[in-house]
Amino acid sequence: MEKIGKLGVWYTPDSLTPLEITELIQGVEKLKYDTFWYPEGLGFESMSFGTFILSVSNKMNVASGIANIYARDAISAIAAHDSLNNLFNDRFILGLGVSHIPLVETFRGHNYQKPLSAMRSYLDQMENAELSIKKTERNIVLAALGPKMTELAGERTKGAHPYLVTPEHTSRARGILGPKKWLCVEQKICLTNQADKARKAAAEMLATYINWPNYRNNWFSLGFTEDDLSGQGSDRFLDAMVAWGNPESISERISAHFDAGANHVCIQPMHPDGSKQVDWDALQLISENFN
Repeated sequence: MEKIGKLGVWYTPDSLTPLEITELIQGVEKLKYDTFWYPEGLGFESMSFGTFILSVSNKMNVASGIANIYARDAISAIAAHDSLNNLFNDRFILGLGVSHIPLVETFRGHNYQKPLSAMRSYLDQMENAELSIKKTERNIVLAALGPKMTELAGERTKGAHPYLVTPEHTSRARGILGPKKWLCVEQKICLTNQADKARKAAAEMLATYINWPNYRNNWFSLGFTEDDLSGQGSDRFLDAMVAWGNPESISERISAHFDAGANHVCIQPMHPDGSKQVDWDALQLISENFN
């Protein structure tokens, strides 16, 4: 896979039925989004779920966003990558990340290692794996927030997938990656002009992330303060993480990422009513504005 298209959708599928997942994937593909991104946390196992999505779609790329390196060894990860790309016509992107201490130690029972050295060792093992199936082009990106992990992504993979970032971070990441690497930025959106609704949805979405050191350190580097990150987060912080308002203002935020150097923005639509329903109005809007 030489290039990735401009637009993707990032969505957590854990609460959906198989039929609802199929309708989501086929609806997103019909709207001409290039890539569907999904997480690996407390729900669906990443490679199994990727297989299901690939089986119910036709041309759309599928990306793990992000597969936890502590969930499977490096040989299993690259075997899954090569298997899926052999079986589904080079449509799978393996996004890898070091995850977070609570998900690694408390939930999985592993010892959380130094992120950079752990990821470098994992990549080494993948590259040295000798599989009996056909080796495919390696469509791998890293979850990268800080400069060192971003630099590693540029050196060893197709690029980076930053999550919960601003256009300022996008500009910084592009400067580290150089001009040719993929920069696949996640951006949450909420299609409503009501500030209270948008910020309530944002606060609920960010309730877990706001206390994790990986994200906090990155937000501090972008100029947010302890006051911004206390409680549910300041209005300034919530508005920076979730683009809300009319179609024009939301589109401006997405354009700001492209202007800052992103070549792919995967939007995460948040329903204004706070439910986990798919906001098809938001997906339709972005597709019409950018495709």
